[in-house]
Amino acid sequence: MRVLVTGGCGFIGSNFIKYFLTTPGVGERKVLNLDKQTYAGQGKNIEHMGVDKNPAYRFVRGDICDAALVEKVFSEFNPEIVFNFAAESHVDRSIASSEDFVLSNVCGAVNLFDAATRHRARRFVHVSTDEVYGSTREGSFSEDARLEPSSPYAASKASADLIALAYFKTHKLPLIITRSANNYGEYQFPEKILPLFITNLIEGKKVPLMWSAENPGLNVRDWLHVEDNCRAIWFVAQLGNLGEVYNIPGENERTNINVTRMLLSVFGFGEDMIQRVEHRKAHDFRYSIKGDRLKALGFQYKHRDFESELELLEKWYKENGEWWRPLKK
Repeated sequence: MRVLVTGGCGFIGSNFIKYFLTTPGVGERKVLNLDKQTYAGQGKNIEHMGVDKNPAYRFVRGDICDAALVEKVFSEFNPEIVFNFAAESHVDRSIASSEDFVLSNVCGAVNLFDAATRHRARRFVHVSTDEVYGSTREGSFSEDARLEPSSPYAASKASADLIALAYFKTHKLPLIITRSANNYGEYQFPEKILPLFITNLIEGKKVPLMWSAENPGLNVRDWLHVEDNCRAIWFVAQLGNLGEVYNIPGENERTNINVTRMLLSVFGFGEDMIQRVEHRKAHDFRYSIKGDRLKALGFQYKHRDFESELELLEKWYKENGEWWRPLKK
């Protein structure tokens, strides 16, 4: 099986490649990783994991916005399945400047849709996010819910989702979209809340929690272990219905202040280590999605104990400073 993974040097993409190459029952497999290696892909995740030593793995450095390169990759590798993880994904950066997000998340994705259509890929899995639905105070979003993104990042992902579904209808691109909750786990770039807070505490620094008198860290996120996300993505690639969207919830909603206190407890610190910072513009209050379609296919989670997983994650970052310290510089 020949699999093309775009954005495979990033957090979720690298974990997916590791999972795919080591999971039993797939048979002979080859993976080509196409990645631009922007700042978030420079953590040497693949090398640190040892995946680059696997003879079934191949790397091509390049940008999915380069249509000629994308065509060359498809022509030479002829992938059976495409997994598109390539994306600019940091909300704060998208608020400061949205151009890169539109280029990578929309235009780059369209290049992949075009190439996969021309070369008759057997399946295309487009990896999206729960942020396309926007915020809700009550209830949870199903896959049929209206898309109401708040940030330029989420809007760029929603745009690509709609174009992808149009390619399914117009060009019969054999498409599946996944929308996952907040991922956490090993090899996450230390600008996201968990690795930033953990590495700050390891260094004896305060953690920057968004706070106001009206909203003292009460924003809610649903936490999904990256391995469960990778397992679910591969699961729906095999069993999902073409043209469908599959939500992948963590089913573990927590307020940001609750998560912060859990981390402080793991490290034995008090709340004096919290640095209160201003909320970002249009800060979504709560993300929450239903995973009924995924459950109907029979998917089961492995990483359910969030508190225990946080302790393991704290231990991993303590033991792998050589990976994250250069990134924080």
